[in-house]
Amino acid sequence: MLWVKAFHIVFVASWFAGLFYLPRLFVNLATVPADSHAERERLLLMAHKLDRFATLLMVVALVLGLWLWLGFGIGRGAGNGWLHAKLVLVAAAIGYHHSCRRLLRDFEQLANRRSHRWFRLFNEAAVLLFAAIVVLAVVKPF
Repeated sequence: MLWVKAFHIVFVASWFAGLFYLPRLFVNLATVPADSHAERERLLLMAHKLDRFATLLMVVALVLGLWLWLGFGIGRGAGNGWLHAKLVLVAAAIGYHHSCRRLLRDFEQLANRRSHRWFRLFNEAAVLLFAAIVVLAVVKPF
C-alpha cells in the first residue's frame, strides 16, 4: 500500500505542476501582440503539450487514488469526513483542468476575451485547491 500511496502523491503533485504552469502560459498568451504570430504559435504548442501531459498525469493519479480507496479501504469507516471533502476538491480540480482546456481552445480560435490579470488570478485557484487537498489528506481534520 505504501508504494501505491507514494506514487499517488508523486502523480498528484506532477499533475498540479501542470495546472500551475498552464495558466502561466495563458498569461503570456494574453499579452502577446497581435502581430507576433511566431510567439503565439510557440506558446500554443507549449500549452498543448503541457495539457496532454497533465491529462495523462491526472488519469494515473486518479487511478492510484481509486486503488487506495477501493483496494485498501482508505477512508472507510467513521471519522472519514475528510475524504468526502477531499473528493469534492478533487472533482473541483478536474473541473479546473477542463476549464484550462476550454481556455486553451479559446486562444486557438482567437476567441479569448480575458485579460492577463484575470489569468493571474485564475492561476491561484490551483494553488488553493492543492493546498486544501494536501491538508485534508495529511491532517484529516474531521
